[in-house]
Amino acid sequence: MKDLAGLMKQAQEMQKKMGEAQARLDAVEVTGEAGAGLVKITTTAKGEPRKVSIDPSLIDPSEPEILEDLFLAALADVKRKADEAQANVLRDAASGLGLPPGFDMPFGVKP
Repeated sequence: MKDLAGLMKQAQEMQKKMGEAQARLDAVEVTGEAGAGLVKITTTAKGEPRKVSIDPSLIDPSEPEILEDLFLAALADVKRKADEAQANVLRDAASGLGLPPGFDMPFGVKP
Protein backbone atom coordinates (compact mmCIF):
# COMPACT_ATOMS: atom_id res chain seq x y z
CA MET A 1 0.00 0.00 0.00
CA LYS A 2 2.93 2.32 0.65
CA ASP A 3 3.93 2.09 -3.03
CA LEU A 4 0.38 2.93 -4.07
CA ALA A 5 0.41 6.11 -1.97
CA GLY A 6 3.72 7.12 -3.51
CA LEU A 7 2.38 6.43 -6.98
CA MET A 8 -0.73 8.52 -6.28
CA LYS A 9 1.41 11.39 -5.00
CA GLN A 10 3.57 11.19 -8.12
CA ALA A 11 0.48 11.17 -10.35
CA GLN A 12 -0.87 14.27 -8.58
CA GLU A 13 2.48 16.01 -9.00
CA MET A 14 2.51 15.13 -12.70
CA GLN A 15 -1.04 16.42 -13.11
CA LYS A 16 -0.09 19.70 -11.43
CA LYS A 17 3.01 20.12 -13.61
CA MET A 18 1.07 19.35 -16.77
CA GLY A 19 -1.56 21.93 -15.80
CA GLU A 20 1.19 24.51 -15.30
CA ALA A 21 2.73 23.53 -18.63
CA GLN A 22 -0.60 23.99 -20.41
CA ALA A 23 -0.85 27.49 -18.95
CA ARG A 24 2.68 28.28 -20.15
CA LEU A 25 1.74 27.08 -23.64
CA ASP A 26 -0.93 29.80 -23.74
CA ALA A 27 1.71 32.44 -22.95
CA VAL A 28 4.50 31.27 -25.28
CA GLU A 29 4.32 32.95 -28.69
CA VAL A 30 6.17 31.85 -31.81
CA THR A 31 6.48 33.57 -35.18
CA GLY A 32 6.79 31.84 -38.53
CA GLU A 33 8.20 33.73 -41.50
CA ALA A 34 8.44 33.43 -45.25
CA GLY A 35 9.91 35.54 -48.01
CA ALA A 36 12.77 36.81 -45.84
CA GLY A 37 10.28 38.10 -43.27
CA LEU A 38 7.85 39.72 -45.70
CA VAL A 39 5.08 37.47 -44.37
CA LYS A 40 4.91 36.70 -40.63
CA ILE A 41 2.40 34.71 -38.62
CA THR A 42 2.43 34.67 -34.82
CA THR A 43 0.61 32.04 -32.74
CA THR A 44 0.75 30.63 -29.24
CA ALA A 45 2.61 27.36 -28.72
CA LYS A 46 -0.84 25.75 -28.79
CA GLY A 47 -1.40 27.14 -32.29
CA GLU A 48 -3.87 29.91 -31.40
CA PRO A 49 -3.46 32.71 -33.96
CA ARG A 50 -2.26 36.05 -32.60
CA LYS A 51 -1.03 38.17 -35.51
CA VAL A 52 -0.47 38.21 -39.27
CA SER A 53 1.90 40.69 -40.89
CA ILE A 54 2.19 41.13 -44.67
CA ASP A 55 4.59 43.60 -46.24
CA PRO A 56 2.56 45.91 -48.52
CA SER A 57 5.01 45.32 -51.39
CA LEU A 58 3.57 41.79 -51.72
CA ILE A 59 0.02 42.91 -52.34
CA ASP A 60 -0.25 42.72 -56.11
CA PRO A 61 -3.76 41.89 -57.39
CA SER A 62 -2.32 40.52 -60.62
CA GLU A 63 -0.18 37.91 -58.78
CA PRO A 64 -2.10 36.59 -55.76
CA GLU A 65 -0.30 33.23 -56.00
CA ILE A 66 2.92 34.74 -54.64
CA LEU A 67 1.22 35.99 -51.49
CA GLU A 68 -0.73 32.74 -51.13
CA ASP A 69 2.46 30.65 -51.36
CA LEU A 70 4.30 32.85 -48.86
CA PHE A 71 1.37 32.74 -46.46
CA LEU A 72 1.31 28.93 -46.59
CA ALA A 73 5.08 28.78 -46.09
CA ALA A 74 4.85 31.07 -43.04
CA LEU A 75 1.98 28.98 -41.68
CA ALA A 76 4.04 25.79 -42.00
CA ASP A 77 7.00 27.52 -40.32
CA VAL A 78 4.95 28.73 -37.35
CA LYS A 79 3.35 25.27 -36.98
CA ARG A 80 6.79 23.66 -36.79
CA LYS A 81 7.97 26.24 -34.24
CA ALA A 82 4.80 25.86 -32.14
CA ASP A 83 5.22 22.07 -32.07
CA GLU A 84 8.84 22.49 -31.00
CA ALA A 85 7.94 25.00 -28.26
CA GLN A 86 5.17 22.71 -27.04
CA ALA A 87 7.53 19.74 -26.87
CA ASN A 88 10.09 21.78 -24.92
CA VAL A 89 7.54 23.02 -22.38
CA LEU A 90 6.13 19.53 -21.82
CA ARG A 91 9.61 18.02 -21.59
CA ASP A 92 10.52 20.58 -18.94
CA ALA A 93 7.32 19.82 -17.04
CA ALA A 94 8.08 16.08 -17.06
CA SER A 95 11.68 16.44 -15.91
CA GLY A 96 12.28 15.60 -12.31
CA LEU A 97 9.17 13.46 -11.99
CA GLY A 98 11.20 10.26 -11.84
CA LEU A 99 9.36 8.69 -14.74
CA PRO A 100 10.74 5.43 -16.08
CA PRO A 101 13.00 5.64 -19.15
CA GLY A 102 11.02 5.53 -22.38
CA PHE A 103 7.80 6.71 -20.76
CA ASP A 104 5.89 8.40 -23.57
CA MET A 105 4.33 11.71 -22.59
CA PRO A 106 1.51 13.29 -24.62
CA PHE A 107 2.55 14.45 -28.09
CA GLY A 108 5.41 11.96 -28.11
CA VAL A 109 7.54 14.00 -25.69
CA LYS A 110 10.15 11.95 -23.88
CA PRO A 111 11.18 13.06 -20.38
